[in-house]
Amino acid sequence: MRRADRLFALVQLIRGRRLSTAAWLAQRLEVSPRTVYRDVADLQVQGVPIEGEAGVGYRFGRGFDLPPLMFTADEARALAVATRIAQQWLDPALALAAGDAMSRVLSVLPGVVRTEVEKMPLLVPPLGLKPAVARALQVLREAAQTRTVLELDYLDVNGQPSTRAVRPLGCFFWGKVWTLAAWCETRQAFRSFRADRIQGVRALPRRFVDEPGKTLADLLRQVQAENGREGKGCPL
Repeated sequence: MRRADRLFALVQLIRGRRLSTAAWLAQRLEVSPRTVYRDVADLQVQGVPIEGEAGVGYRFGRGFDLPPLMFTADEARALAVATRIAQQWLDPALALAAGDAMSRVLSVLPGVVRTEVEKMPLLVPPLGLKPAVARALQVLREAAQTRTVLELDYLDVNGQPSTRAVRPLGCFFWGKVWTLAAWCETRQAFRSFRADRIQGVRALPRRFVDEPGKTLADLLRQVQAENGREGKGCPL
């Protein structure tokens, strides 16, 4: 990589993260940390407002931004394929947003590149989420974002129905199945619910706040500890 290209890549890497360590930057750029230190110092001398220091990490000063960048052909292809896949497996609101975002990317590409991306022979058949599951997923996701307690009508693996009040903590994608990780107020324990087994979902008129032992971080630590004891690889 030419030094000019490396400096440009360095700026983009720092720009894309809240804090970037020299070790991480060196790994991404395939250079030594000493080279990163030297390049950052040179950029600072040239007036690029990079804050931080060796051993701590680097970031851009508040309020600093760069103009929008042109995507390479391969970057645009990758985004297009990712968008096509995502639209089949996201909820309706995010699927629409993904399509709109891709349209904005296409609008700034040179004509030849845009045509190549649009005609790329990597297609995703419409075999994703069923409409009812996609709608339920949107309710689950939005409730997790707004920390709204939900009431679920659920069928377990044996087809037994139950109604649960849950605190939605996060949605996990497993290739073809979405699950909701939640603190179940009915069972007073962490539970995982498959979106395709949810028969009904209603937002209750109350919010929840983090409580020790009931957060997503607590769940992940619990699962990691259990998997470590049992030698299992599946996180949930």
